[in-house]
Amino acid sequence: MSRRPVRALTLAVSVAWAELRHDPLRPALLAVRLLPTPVRRALRRLEIRLTARARPSGPSDEPSPARVPAPPGRPILPVPGRVLHLVTHGLPYRQAGHTLRTQALTRAQSAAGLDPHVVTRIGFPAAQGVFDARPLQLLGGVPQHRLLPRWLPYGSGAVLARNAELAARLVERLRPSVLHAAGDHGNGRVALALRETYGLPVVYEVRGFPEESWSAQAHGRSRSDGTYRVRREWETYCMRESDAVLTLGEAMKAEIVSRGVPEERVRVVPHAVDPLFLEPLPDGGAVRTRLGIGPEEYVVGTVSGFTRHEAIATLLESGAELRRRGVPVRLLLVGDGPERTALEYLAGRLGLRDGTALFTGRVPQEQVRDCHAVLDVFAVPRTDRLVTPLEPAEAMASGLPVVASDVPAMRDLVESGVNGRLIPPESSLVWADTLEMLFSSQKTRRTWGAAAQALVARERTWARVAAATRDTYHALGCL
Repeated sequence: MSRRPVRALTLAVSVAWAELRHDPLRPALLAVRLLPTPVRRALRRLEIRLTARARPSGPSDEPSPARVPAPPGRPILPVPGRVLHLVTHGLPYRQAGHTLRTQALTRAQSAAGLDPHVVTRIGFPAAQGVFDARPLQLLGGVPQHRLLPRWLPYGSGAVLARNAELAARLVERLRPSVLHAAGDHGNGRVALALRETYGLPVVYEVRGFPEESWSAQAHGRSRSDGTYRVRREWETYCMRESDAVLTLGEAMKAEIVSRGVPEERVRVVPHAVDPLFLEPLPDGGAVRTRLGIGPEEYVVGTVSGFTRHEAIATLLESGAELRRRGVPVRLLLVGDGPERTALEYLAGRLGLRDGTALFTGRVPQEQVRDCHAVLDVFAVPRTDRLVTPLEPAEAMASGLPVVASDVPAMRDLVESGVNGRLIPPESSLVWADTLEMLFSSQKTRRTWGAAAQALVARERTWARVAAATRDTYHALGCL
């Protein structure tokens, strides 16, 4: 099938033109972010300055909540069990926790007898600089539909209205029985517009709180900023208006209920793992040798995005403390993100750039277990109070004990003293004490790791999550 490079080019040009109209600094920021990772890292200071000075993308001046107008359409006869997932990005062009979750969930739904389809946000992936404008791709047997006009309109309100129009054509072709929108609010607002036209129930899946992520990453901007308030109101609007809400953990459910959503309409469908993660780990000897890790050295590490709320600095500081105590420890830091340059600088300042702190960058999903095989302990020092991440569940499935910050999001996963240990956030000395204790007791590591693996095998498989979504659809009369 043709990649349609001309259409991909016109979409990319329309995005650049829209950014230029919004703020002349934004095209420069976009250009830096599209550069290869090594080049982008070298220009990190420029990116920080551009981020601080550029106006935030997004319509902070639009009325809130902003209802996307219902597109024109004709009546349809829904196909029982057919699900249309509305998402922002997708594999293979964006590998992140949310895209991996979409793919794993839809494959599990297919195995459970449902008929899932995925549609990405208007313009993806061509608008992100990927010159591929095919309207349909098959990934793991699941159809991935793309909404690719010749030109994107200007302004988020116009973009979402056009998104709804193109999605309406897809709805009339596919005739789904339920619309399953994954946050952010743009997907939820489009799904609600389609419900108005076709009468289809809407399930809104809250995988995070985008306004909180924006607040953490927007340099010099706080929760009092208008953009934060508008995004929060949009998210709350989607939660309240949807027929059912799914989310990842009990802490997130409590937050959603606190925003006025009836508790009986909110269901927890946690992160789950591929069955491969429950199999015995591969031999880590070759990876240890390649990384220069000696057989007598202990390894603590993490797999994550390097953002502020992941608090990787706490792990670096605890590693430096352990080195001062004479503990032979290495830190394996797998991932990338906006904080990487600052973290590498901190590692140097703490005396860890002698190979003690190993920054690998991102690794393909199929290599994550090779990293697990090197670790003695998996660390989650994050400060995010509400959002439960996927990576510790994968590590627990591999039989690793988890040391994590004692925040509500992690209490769904880690039972302190049973399958890991919870520590006050940003307490590097307590982290060092706990890690030293674990390194000195192989029996404790094995006992906690076995309990961690048993928990995941019992409660966090994709088959179980797919069954939970099926039950939700059934309650809405979609099967």
